[in-house]
Amino acid sequence: MAPKRKAAAGTKGAKKVKTESEEPEDAFRSAKEALKSAAKGKGTAKVDAACCLSRNPDAKVSAWPVGPRVYADYDCMLNQTNIGHNNNKFYIIQVIEAGTSFYCWNRWGRVGEVGQSKLSSAYGMLASAQRDFEKKFKDKTKNDWKDKDNFKAHPGKYTLIEVEGEGEEVTSVKTDTVDGRVKRVLPCTLDKPTQELIQLIFSNDMFNNAMETMNLDIKKMPLGKLSKTQIAKGFEALEELDAALQSKSSKAKLEKLSSSFYTIIPHNFGRMRPPVIDSEEVIQAKKEMLLVLADIEVAQSLQAEKQKVKVEVEESPHPTDQDYMLLKCGLRRLDEKSKNYQIIKKYLSVTGSPSLELLNVWEVDRDKEGERFKTHDGIENRRLLWHGTNVAVVAAILKSGLRIMPHSGGRVGKGIYFASENSKSAGYVCPTSNRIGIMFLNEVSLGKEYTITADDGRLVRAPEGYDCVVARGQTEPDASKDTSIILDGKKVMVPQGKPLSQKEYNSSYFSQSEYVIYKESQCRIRYLLQLKF
Repeated sequence: MAPKRKAAAGTKGAKKVKTESEEPEDAFRSAKEALKSAAKGKGTAKVDAACCLSRNPDAKVSAWPVGPRVYADYDCMLNQTNIGHNNNKFYIIQVIEAGTSFYCWNRWGRVGEVGQSKLSSAYGMLASAQRDFEKKFKDKTKNDWKDKDNFKAHPGKYTLIEVEGEGEEVTSVKTDTVDGRVKRVLPCTLDKPTQELIQLIFSNDMFNNAMETMNLDIKKMPLGKLSKTQIAKGFEALEELDAALQSKSSKAKLEKLSSSFYTIIPHNFGRMRPPVIDSEEVIQAKKEMLLVLADIEVAQSLQAEKQKVKVEVEESPHPTDQDYMLLKCGLRRLDEKSKNYQIIKKYLSVTGSPSLELLNVWEVDRDKEGERFKTHDGIENRRLLWHGTNVAVVAAILKSGLRIMPHSGGRVGKGIYFASENSKSAGYVCPTSNRIGIMFLNEVSLGKEYTITADDGRLVRAPEGYDCVVARGQTEPDASKDTSIILDGKKVMVPQGKPLSQKEYNSSYFSQSEYVIYKESQCRIRYLLQLKF
């Protein structure tokens, strides 16, 4: 690869916004710190599904006064990856209480497989089962169970994986009777396409498919169970790998650190040897994978709020309405005959793949996003730009907005990335198994543009005197065909012409232009598009 050339600078007129003095947040570091500071607490664990006691094979089980259940906190998930020895294995230990008896349950094997298992004989004394558990934990980890909060990983031993339990027992809204009157779930108030959209972005099957696509082991990390603390440890492991790469560490060191990451964040590679994480691109992909995990957790937490309702009412909202209300985000379907729909449709057709099918467009009105965006009212250079993403993070984006997170390997630093060509942003869409993908169109206050033609991954803000950075590509939609729409009284430019070769930038390192802002408040999500890929 040719050496990077010095970036060429240029400007585009606009009123300049007052420069903020604060250091922009590093998305990965801030995400890690937020996860680490999250309230800790482990709910009630379930008996391992592979254990015969969980299946209640004996008819007498129904008569047990207690259980089967995991006793207190005597439950652990252990993991160990050693790339050099092609090890990628797990170990589960539980003390199970069933009636007046206690058992110690062990299951172990390669990640992604059921593995082998052993159930101890029934103990009449709890202390006997606890002793078995604690001895096995010590053997496998070289740590004492009673001091697990200060767990230290040891070479050649298993690492403790922090997972969330089932949490407190929660009760959904009762829908049987109130004072003898039959209660009912109200019909959904949303139109059919919006219902289907909400059901899609909260779908557990979709979340699971997204995790499997990333080679994550959903058996070891079932939805909502991998703790925030564990995800934060994954970020820390990647930071160590990043530092090792920068210092040109040996392959053996990278192999050891990669093994540590896979131990902390269980991956399912089948019988294949886990790959060494040995490039900036792979580290970037793993960081973004962890951010997807964190966003999935946001969606799961939203639904957990819904499940905590304990009131008795004569009528309860439809579950899809409840999910929609949790987003605190207005969604209104655009009429296909409306002017803005037709402009969006043309924008898609001239800058996107001809195989894309536009299914629906919604206007988006996120809670308080409009107020935040008003701080940039002084900027006149505004464009409607594309942003593609994984379906699994759409609920989190609608709830929390677009946040600072690098795309495309961070080629233009740590910011929010947009494109004027749909085909560029579509490359970041991870559609469902039915080929349904989601994309956003965003009003972006670009202001005074700083132009580059070569990578600069060190950027964390626009250069002084500028409001954004544009990595000019070799192609750009024909500017002479641009049109405008009025949003909240402001003129917003929208490309309507096909991409043309840009002679001025024919030697740019970017094939298509990327527009990057380093302040989250400089963009507002205006439209959500549902597409068939």
